[in-house]
Amino acid sequence: MAENVTKLPVKQETMDPALTRRWHPFESLHQEIDRLFDDFGLGFRWPSGRSLFATQPLFRREMTWPKMPAVDIVESEKAYEITADLPGMDEKNIEVKVTDGVLTMKGEKREEKEEKQKDYYLQERSFGSFQRSFELPESVDLDKIEASFKKGVLIVKLPKKAEVQKPAKKIEVKAA
Repeated sequence: MAENVTKLPVKQETMDPALTRRWHPFESLHQEIDRLFDDFGLGFRWPSGRSLFATQPLFRREMTWPKMPAVDIVESEKAYEITADLPGMDEKNIEVKVTDGVLTMKGEKREEKEEKQKDYYLQERSFGSFQRSFELPESVDLDKIEASFKKGVLIVKLPKKAEVQKPAKKIEVKAA
């Protein structure tokens, strides 16, 4: 039995630099310092996973930083491949685009449940969205990027340009 794989369009856009996203002036420096401490096992974090030196209160930080889907990035000789786990989502609610060398994946999930019985009425709504962006290396052929979605998994294939795909040359090491 053949499995359904849905191909998603990958849009290419250019963005006015004046319209780039806003951020706290020291937020990127703060994140980089946290990352360095974490790399050396010296990270200071609360049990919630929040940095001890966070500049925003926990409740504001959670509202401004939505949860991100898990991704795997693999490089081969001919391409990069990004795999994102998006359980419960439909391909019609996922958008993949490239803008000025940045790949952006975004999606939204809405679910409504309504149940009417003789002695009760139940109505539930849930929704959430995500957005992940990756700066692409110059070796990626932007015109050949493909995205597919199957069983809750988004796969974005980023082929490398032909001139970059040359096989590695082995250099012999001689005794001095």
